[in-house]
Amino acid sequence: MHPFEYQAPTSLADAIRSMQNHGASARPLAGGTDLIDQMRTGRHQPNVLVDVKKISELNILQEDDQGLRIGAAVPCHRIYETDTINHRYTALADSCHILGGIQIQSRASIGGNLCNAGPAADSTPSMIALGGVCVISGPDGTREVAVESFCVGPGENVLAPGELLVEVRFPAPPQHSGSHYRRVIPRNEMDIAIAGVGANVVLSNDGTVIEAARIALGAVAPTPLLAEEAGALLKGQTVTDQHLSAAAEAAQSIVSPITDMRGTEAYRVHITGVLVERVLRTAISRARGEDTHHKPGL
Repeated sequence: MHPFEYQAPTSLADAIRSMQNHGASARPLAGGTDLIDQMRTGRHQPNVLVDVKKISELNILQEDDQGLRIGAAVPCHRIYETDTINHRYTALADSCHILGGIQIQSRASIGGNLCNAGPAADSTPSMIALGGVCVISGPDGTREVAVESFCVGPGENVLAPGELLVEVRFPAPPQHSGSHYRRVIPRNEMDIAIAGVGANVVLSNDGTVIEAARIALGAVAPTPLLAEEAGALLKGQTVTDQHLSAAAEAAQSIVSPITDMRGTEAYRVHITGVLVERVLRTAISRARGEDTHHKPGL
């Protein structure tokens, strides 16, 4: 690995200043589970690493009546070990359970996963489905960007020079809501999704009508996608096989997958439809308060 300078600021202002001063030669380090490997292979060669793990704003994990706030440096294990997240923001817990192994989960963060802007990132579809909003700070102040608009290409995001992702905020889920994330991988030893789907639904009081739905897709386009038409088709509809299949077909219509060693384009299109239906069924079961017996990663 090439030589580099390591900095560990303890304030957000100092971190932003350091990122601004060093420009394109600096990279923020949250968990580093992607970045260190990319540096080892020569994909990125920053002169300065700015470790953000010691900054309080990036380590916030707070849930109340207003919603959920997760700092960009909060490791995955803290997320899925939080009971309220397991019960109210379940898709996010699903994702964090399968982001690498246990050792990786002690370092990796959903903020780093998002900033890496990988099309197959496991946490991004869950964040999109749950209506996540990115809070970004930089030399010109603070701004907010919806998670579905954060990634602009493979490995590319909306962060301007000197900016940092500080936290992701999620609205409080209404009653009778449920969410789920599931993926397909080629085998357990190859921990990258062929396709991944996150969904969040809100049901009527009797659990028979879908009042709202958000469906997000991963690994089937250059960036994670919000399947707006698929969600819109479900709004106001009764929970039937026909309506779930229609949503799955609408989701399939917006994907543009590649063929690679993990799967063909045709297979990815097919499995997207299968996953959308299965993920919606689990989200609906959770919204009804049923025990889904789902084991994350399967």
